[in-house]
Amino acid sequence: MVTTSKQVTEAPPITEADRVRWARRAKWSWSEETIWTDSMLTALENGVKGGKWFSLIDKAYRPQVLESAWSKVKANKGAPGVDKISTQKFEAKREAYLAELELELRTGSYQPKAVRREYIPKEKGKFRPLGIPTVKDRTAQQAVKMAIEPIFENDFLDVSYGFRPQRGAKAAIAEVSRLIEEGYIWVVDADIKAYFDTIPHEKLLDKVKRRISDGRIIDLIGQWLNQPIMEECNNWIPTEGTPQGGVISPLLANIYLHDLDVAVTDAKYKMIRYADDFVILTKSEKEAEEALNLVQEWMTVHGLTLHPEKTQIGDCSVEGEGFDFLGYRFEAGTRWIRKKSIQKFRDRIREETSRVCGKAIDKVIEKINPILRGWCNYFRDVTKYTLGTFDSFVRRRLRAIVAKQKKKSSFGAGFNNTRIPNKFFADKGLISMEERQSLYIASQSR
Repeated sequence: MVTTSKQVTEAPPITEADRVRWARRAKWSWSEETIWTDSMLTALENGVKGGKWFSLIDKAYRPQVLESAWSKVKANKGAPGVDKISTQKFEAKREAYLAELELELRTGSYQPKAVRREYIPKEKGKFRPLGIPTVKDRTAQQAVKMAIEPIFENDFLDVSYGFRPQRGAKAAIAEVSRLIEEGYIWVVDADIKAYFDTIPHEKLLDKVKRRISDGRIIDLIGQWLNQPIMEECNNWIPTEGTPQGGVISPLLANIYLHDLDVAVTDAKYKMIRYADDFVILTKSEKEAEEALNLVQEWMTVHGLTLHPEKTQIGDCSVEGEGFDFLGYRFEAGTRWIRKKSIQKFRDRIREETSRVCGKAIDKVIEKINPILRGWCNYFRDVTKYTLGTFDSFVRRRLRAIVAKQKKKSSFGAGFNNTRIPNKFFADKGLISMEERQSLYIASQSR
């Protein structure tokens, strides 16, 4: 009797080329795969002729790219623009709107609408201008951003952390802490005056043109820079700046400051930059002064200004000479939460915990838990105190709601603590930031 057995097909061996390709794809996993194919990524890393990229507009208006761009815009939500079309309304007619946008980008007939100007509150009664493009224009900007961002990301230095893929504020804070521990205690704490509102258009476009030779892409960016601003009954065309609120604005802002990153790095100074917020750390006062002079000269040449009152030099190892950066305060060997961040937290909790809100305590807790979770995740690295102080503040606000609903006086913390103990709120699902912080610290020490 003759027996047969199934042939086992062996998988082809993994080659070095396979490993290189997989590593490259992992590095650029955030990029739009329908644009940035393996061959495009290979060209990106190996370099293209003259260092400039042509024929990018056809990649931006591909239907699958516009669909992906719209998905990102939808996920970010945001308010409607001057046409009053919200993301919900856009979604209801998505296919028609995206087809219209594809045709306009393909034929060159696309014209962005005006940007709606709003103001968001800052500290001390000040306001920051926010430009809100239409949902359609945000989608177009997102598509172009997806087409060009890897080109500039390939140039950007590690000193830049803001509005970049796979980077963020926590990494920037960790790098500041590491450098201080290594003795870089002299700090140039710099602030660019009204940066997003004062970027010179021509100089910015010149920097974009170093890498992009597709005239259609350059024209689109120029149109977005010159979009009319609509504020109530006023309407004007900006001659400088890029609106905060535009999808492509953070990338353009990083492109403009990239040369500053290069200049400071070439001078061997340690800089950590998050968008227009940056510090330079040195080991001596003399080096700090020289670094500040370099930055001031660069700003003058590039049409920008350092804020005279907010830019300073100090020895952060000395009490009273610390600095604020990305919500943290670094001073005298400690790291804690800056006063402005604490005030913002308290104001936000107060908004959600009014004694006359009329909501069940379970619903109030459900509403504030994401705030507490995000606050704890960001500030769990403080070294001066624990987050229990803020837990106590939250529980006081919640006790006032319960007391009001039960028609008991909210005065007398001892009475409320006895009748409404911490366990009551824990059983309701209230997050304890102090407990989460303790668990995190314990995990770091293992």
